[in-house]
Amino acid sequence: MSEVKLRKQRKRNKQILTMQEDIILKKSLFTKRDFKFTTLLSLSYLLISTLLIGFKTDQVFLVLLCTVLYYLSPFTRKFITGFSVFIIFWIIFDYLKAFPNYNYNTVHILDLYNWEKNWFGFVSDGTLVTPNEYWLKNSIPFLDIICGLFYLMWVPVPIAFSVLLFLKNRKIEFLYFLLTFLLVNILGFIMYYIYPAAPPWYIQQYGFEFLKDTPSNAAELVKFDGYVNLPIFQTLYSKGSNVFAAMPSLHSAYPLIVFYYGMKIKLGKINIFFAIVVIGIWFAAVYTNHHYVLDVLAGTITAALGIVLFNTIRKIKIVKAFIKSMLTGIR
Repeated sequence: MSEVKLRKQRKRNKQILTMQEDIILKKSLFTKRDFKFTTLLSLSYLLISTLLIGFKTDQVFLVLLCTVLYYLSPFTRKFITGFSVFIIFWIIFDYLKAFPNYNYNTVHILDLYNWEKNWFGFVSDGTLVTPNEYWLKNSIPFLDIICGLFYLMWVPVPIAFSVLLFLKNRKIEFLYFLLTFLLVNILGFIMYYIYPAAPPWYIQQYGFEFLKDTPSNAAELVKFDGYVNLPIFQTLYSKGSNVFAAMPSLHSAYPLIVFYYGMKIKLGKINIFFAIVVIGIWFAAVYTNHHYVLDVLAGTITAALGIVLFNTIRKIKIVKAFIKSMLTGIR
């Protein structure tokens, strides 16, 4: 047999073997154990969610999406298994509604505003103003649109980045990124309860008095909604977990985590895009009246602390074993 025919035969045998493996894997997707596990997990999630924050169609959508991906193919099962780290974050974030941080500590309104004015304030038209107050009076349609676009990236960019890592078969980096993302959020959530803080738009609308039943607000992002003639941000903020969770700004933390891992694994020119997103979201957070500069700095510190902390604890034996078990499940 010639060398060319031999190579063709090897290739054909490999394809047949791959097909046989896929058939075996697909059969193994539908075991009684799996059905019991997914059913129990789904019903438990829906029940707990209903008891804590009330029933919502979003919860059903999440269950259906996860279930479909879990059973669709071996590839999608591996992805949703790893991506469960992000889902855990989302569930925790949603459940914060059941435990308002203002029930546990005093909400900071006036003191935070004064610190912002003292540290980052400047004179405009003869008056000392915060950066938020300046942009509130000097908004520009171009910046309204650009900042709206940047703010829409705060979750999609991390999700897209994790998908990219998974598709590129960078499974260990995929897990490291998601676990760092979860850790940064947990640190941020802890800070929400230690230091409940009102956003700048709250003062513009309600002054310095604490009103616990204040609904979430899209603030200056409503201008973007007006330009595109769609209630995008109004809808998003109507589902907000807590008005008094401005410090730290996790909007400012997320793109920094993406940029860090993009640089660490040397993704090349796409890191320029990630760097622009970081700066864009930082500016947009202040421009749209959602965060003070202090909030953005706190978000940046939270991201850096989470990255350093994860890089430290991932070397601990029990954490290494946990990561190894997750890695086995997605390979």
